[in-house]
Parts: sequence; C-alpha cells; structure tokens
Amino acid sequence: MNFASIEFLAFLLVLTAAYYLVPKRAQWVVLLCGSVVFYAFAGVVSCAFLLAVIVVSYVACTVIGKRQRACADWLNANKELPKEERKAYKNKNKKGNLVIVCIGVGVLALALIYAKFVSSYFGFKVGESGISFGAYALEIMGISYYTFIAIGYMLDVYREKAPVQRNFAKHALFVGFFPQLVMGPISKYSDVGEQYFVPHAFEGKNLYCGAVRVAWGFFKKLVVADAIAPAVGAIVAQQKGGVFFLLLCLFYSVRIYGDFTGGIDIVLGVAEMLGIKLPENFNRPFSSKSTAEYWRRWHMTMGAWFTNYIFYPLSVTKGMQKLSKWSRAHLGTAIGKRLPVYITTIVTWLVTGLWHGIAWNFVVWAMLNCLVLLVSQELEPLYTKFRTRFPKLHASMPYQTFMAVRTFCLMGLIRVFDCYMNVPLTFTKFFSVFTTPNWGALFNGELFSLGVSAVSFAVIGLGILIMWGVSRLGKDRPLREKLWEKPWLGNLALAALIFAIVVFGTYGLGYDASAFIYGGTFN
Repeated sequence: MNFASIEFLAFLLVLTAAYYLVPKRAQWVVLLCGSVVFYAFAGVVSCAFLLAVIVVSYVACTVIGKRQRACADWLNANKELPKEERKAYKNKNKKGNLVIVCIGVGVLALALIYAKFVSSYFGFKVGESGISFGAYALEIMGISYYTFIAIGYMLDVYREKAPVQRNFAKHALFVGFFPQLVMGPISKYSDVGEQYFVPHAFEGKNLYCGAVRVAWGFFKKLVVADAIAPAVGAIVAQQKGGVFFLLLCLFYSVRIYGDFTGGIDIVLGVAEMLGIKLPENFNRPFSSKSTAEYWRRWHMTMGAWFTNYIFYPLSVTKGMQKLSKWSRAHLGTAIGKRLPVYITTIVTWLVTGLWHGIAWNFVVWAMLNCLVLLVSQELEPLYTKFRTRFPKLHASMPYQTFMAVRTFCLMGLIRVFDCYMNVPLTFTKFFSVFTTPNWGALFNGELFSLGVSAVSFAVIGLGILIMWGVSRLGKDRPLREKLWEKPWLGNLALAALIFAIVVFGTYGLGYDASAFIYGGTFN
C-alpha cells in the first residue's frame, strides 16, 4: 500500500478512529491488526519473510532472556562460591548467549542478502499455478528496515540493554509496526518499544500536529520531489553532460530530499496521530557545515545503526586490538592509532554502500564519502588553527553560508552516482562540465525540454523556498507545535497545504503518486 494513495488515507482514517474508540488496553491490538492489514497488500512472499524475521528474532531473544534469568538466579543462590567460579559460570553463560545471537543474526542476515541480491539469480515467484523457480528478484517491501530493527533488538537483548518482550504478538508489533515498514526509521526497543503497549488518551494536539506533518510530507513528495523527477529522468536517459550534469546534481538532491524526508514526515506524522513518538531521521541536513555533520543529520537512525552494530563491535574485536598493537610497535603511535579506525570506517562504509545495492556505483559512492570523511578528520588540526586565528571570520554568516553551500555541492556531486548507475559514465559527465559546459542551454529553451514546464519550475522553486522557510522557522521547535498554539493560523496553514497538494501535486496513472525512492520493494 503506497503512502501517497487514496487507499492509504482511507486506511489511516479507519485505523485512527478504531484506535481511539476501543478500550485503551486494546489499542496495541488495533495497531497490530492494522499492521497486518497494511502489510498484507505487499503479497504472500513479503508477509512470509516478515513473519520469519519476527519468529527468528522472538525465539532468539526468548532463549537468551531465559538463560540470562537462569544465570542471575544461579549467581544469587551461590554467593558463597569463590569469585573465580562465579565469573567462570557467568562467562560460560554469556558465550552460549553469543552463539545463539550469532545464529539469529546470521539467519536474518542471510535471508536479507538472499532477498536483496541472490534471488535475482536463484529466486522464485508465487503465481496462480504455484511456485516457479528461476532468476526472480524478490519484491519484498521494507525488508532491510524491519530486519535491521530485529537484528538490533537481538543484539541489545544479548548486551542486556533492552528487556525481552515475552509476548509474541507484542514482539511482532514492535518489529512490524506498519508506518516504519516502508522507509524506516530504524527504531530501538529502548526508545519506542513500550510506547506501543501503553494506553494513549485522545489529544487534539497529537492529532492536529500529526495530520499537519502528514500533509507536509505529501507536499514535499507530490509538489516538489515528484514534480522535479521528470527532469532528473530526462537528463539521465539522454545522458546529457556539461551544465546539465550540474543541474542533475541540484535536481536529484532536491528530489531525494523531498521524497525521503517527505516519506519520513508521513511516517512520523502517522505515529504522532496515534500518540507514538518515533525517532527523528533528519535534522536539517542541508544546513550542515561539513560532511561529518551532514551524515549526523541525514538518515540518522541508519547511521546510528551502522555505528552501533558494525563500527563499534568491529573496532573492539581481538583482531583490531592486535592490529592496533602491531601497528603502534612497527609503524609508530600516530599511524597505530589511526590504522584500525581507518579500516573499521572503510568496512562500515563499504557495507553501507552494498546495503544500497550490489553495484560499483554504490561502492564508489560509499568510498568517496569515506574518503572525504577521513581526509576531513586528518585536516581537523588545520581547521582548528583557522578557527582560532580567525574567529570572527569563521563565525560570520557569509562564511557559515559558504561552508553549508560547499557541503551541499560536495554531497550532490557524490550522490549523482545514484543516477547514471555507471561509474565511468558518471566521471565522463563530470569532466564534461569543464570540456563542453554548454552554458547556453540554460537560456535557449533546452531546459524546458526535460519534461518540466516553466510554470512547474516556478512552483518547484516556490516549494523549495517554503521548505527552507519552514526549516528555519522550526529550528528551535517544530513549526506545527507553534501553529497549534494559534488555531486560526494553524487551520489556515493546514488548509493551504491541502490546497497546494490537490492543485499542484504531481500524480501518476489513476491519481496514484509514484512510489517513494526509499520506499520501494527493495530496502
């Protein structure tokens, strides 16, 4: 079920009404039933994979939880034993738990790898005549997001950073809560788990603020992102270079931002309407003054997941510790401190790139981001000297603006590897900016041959200005909360949003908007 569809809006209306009409102790049951209905639209195979992930993670967490409780009971009952014996028993129990969590994580990781990559060579499909085997790439909605949620939860239970949810139905709701199945965020049980199961009284503020955020998400998606999409597609399809490469960097940045943040706004808005606060996934990323800051603000839950469950565990492995010790002894303290961090960073970014897809363009995209981050890290002493020597210049608005624009352009250049899907071609088009720029195309009407009219460009430009203005006005506190405090202005703003979506929104066949970039079948 596509978020940007009439069916979803009808589903949301019915679910919200049922959620607040049933007894509060049964609200989580409504959420679970709604999640089942929502995901049922994805098909039998998608439902089977989601159920398998839920079962595997539930069994692993339940077994680990029982072993942890048994260990705690044994330690309490045998306090008189020598410290070494108690420690040995605890370590033995923890090693057993490690085996269980490794099996659980391994099974889910293999299922994810198969669904995303291997099935295109050895897959299957379910048709009217039964199951057919062949090179069928599986179409499974949101598999990365709920698999990452389940893996993170298993690891947190193993680390004793999250409680074990013994109720299977409640565990299923945590893993499969329907809004975040499409494009995240990747939540942790410690942050949101219990919110699903506690009573939520009806509050007008939650309903209004959530509805405004949903409408804002539709605005960014339909009025801005989908409207600029034809120009992005035309530049790529026609393999235009020169100034069009620069336009592609700009247009695609606008499209992916409007599409992804718009989808996340819908997700978080739906949850807010139900009294549930999911973790934020974006924090004004285009205001970032550096690449490191940008990645702390963009797709934040994904970055946190890779940091917590790949970067940190890898950096403390025995192999990394041995490498650090060896490099300090043979290469010097300076290199010895950096080498393990570099390797861990490279591996983490490589996995991030491969998560987007098994293709060279994603690998290059990841390695370029990694390179920029590591170089910036090495140059930090120079940056510090500059800030110390020229504090007024560094703090000035023109220089801060320059840094933000510089970061935006750099990220846009790296992100364009998503578009051409061909590394040599991307580099060729980049160099064409200097060899055959063709600046006249901006003024001879060729710009309007990309499938976007002058009026549409004007609407998109106005939409971008509105997005910028809302971002600035909501810097200290969400704008929707400020609007709630001024009902007449808030209602006017909501009506204006709906009007803009209806009049200026870009719709596909049958008035069904195009799918979200990060909300397609493969996630």
